[in-house]
Amino acid sequence: DKIYEDDKLLAFNDIMPAAPTHVLVIPKGDYVSFDDFCVKASAEDVADFFKKVQMIANEYLGLVDDGYRLIANHGPYASQLVPHFHVHILGGRKLGGLLQSDKLKR
Repeated sequence: DKIYEDDKLLAFNDIMPAAPTHVLVIPKGDYVSFDDFCVKASAEDVADFFKKVQMIANEYLGLVDDGYRLIANHGPYASQLVPHFHVHILGGRKLGGLLQSDKLKR
């Protein structure tokens, strides 16, 4: 389900949600990862993208008061599965710790 769209980005519900609210926000340009987005996009486009992520979390999802988490995976060690930069917005319940330390491997 589409949540928001304009000429530069698209936000929609994740098909395998990890929280009651789980939305993906994707810039419409050809960006493989967060690093690629920061290198190739203009400073104005990077700033605009993140301002719109905040606007979507606040105005469209109503998550500001209780809180939410943003996730952007970059590369194989971060389990980036889709080769296109995107941000996950997760909320709607208490999310717990960021990582489970008993499963971390060095």
